[in-house]
Amino acid sequence: MKFQVGYQNHPGLIGYLLKNREKISGVYFPWKDFTTGRGILPDEVKGALAGDLRKLSDAGIRLCLLLNGNCYGSKTLDRDFYRQLGDTVEHLAGTYNMVKITTASPLIAGFVHRNFPGIEICASVNMEIGTPEGVGYLLDDFDCFYLKREYNYDLERISVMRDFCRKHGKKLYILANSGCLNFCSARTFHDNLVAHQHEIGDGAISFHGMCTQFLQKADNVKNILGKSNFIRPEDIHYYEDLCDGMKLATRTNFNPLQIVHAYFNGKFNGNLLDLTEPAHSALLSGAIVANNRISAEYAEHRFRCGNRCEACDFCREIQEKATIYF
Repeated sequence: MKFQVGYQNHPGLIGYLLKNREKISGVYFPWKDFTTGRGILPDEVKGALAGDLRKLSDAGIRLCLLLNGNCYGSKTLDRDFYRQLGDTVEHLAGTYNMVKITTASPLIAGFVHRNFPGIEICASVNMEIGTPEGVGYLLDDFDCFYLKREYNYDLERISVMRDFCRKHGKKLYILANSGCLNFCSARTFHDNLVAHQHEIGDGAISFHGMCTQFLQKADNVKNILGKSNFIRPEDIHYYEDLCDGMKLATRTNFNPLQIVHAYFNGKFNGNLLDLTEPAHSALLSGAIVANNRISAEYAEHRFRCGNRCEACDFCREIQEKATIYF
């Protein structure tokens, strides 16, 4: 399995990626003031990014520009926005090994497809595409698609999506380590909020995600496994023939190097909740979910269970056995 890794200005990350470039299908990154699924690029990172992109490009690593903000506000249909976008794509493709764009906007996809036919265009996981119909609507302007994260353990659905994509010459990718809860009712609201966070005034009212609020309740946090869709490093091998690659969310996690190392090596002996983005480890106060104590049958059971979570305690029981209190 090869991985798409998110850029973060974190000590040791770029060096590790360069040494292990055979495991990487690409590195995705934000640029200047274009909003993404994690807001806009902080000013203090902009200088380092250019130098890091040069190192990655010189090593032959493919780069992917993130234009996956859920909303571009008043700029969405603005001529100047697309002029700026075109200049940016032209600059990045000419300066670095930027060969791919991930977006949640069919308008951006269409614009890039028409003006830069050599750039691969990928539909963001934020578009929540989980059916052949969803792919079919976008065949003209998109080259690859991220599976709706809630279907990571639905073997039948993944197989149908894989076959449909391949039939039409498209690629299918999976996000491996999302910390988002399944079928989150506030996801669209949160994605829109993040897209506009640089415009927010005094921030008197805070919102850290419905997942954080939900998991702060003691009983809810005891079944993070059942409410989540992340895939353990040890279970990546099940997906080798089901998708064309996996994405690792590493742009805001406190230790992206730990995530990359775990998935590249297919094993992890620490707190499983440290690997997710957002990382939920702090919410399980006084305890960890020891990954090496999770049964090897965990993934196989989830593949077979039919996702009838309301009538099953399997994931809760697995998590309870793996939890160490201190």
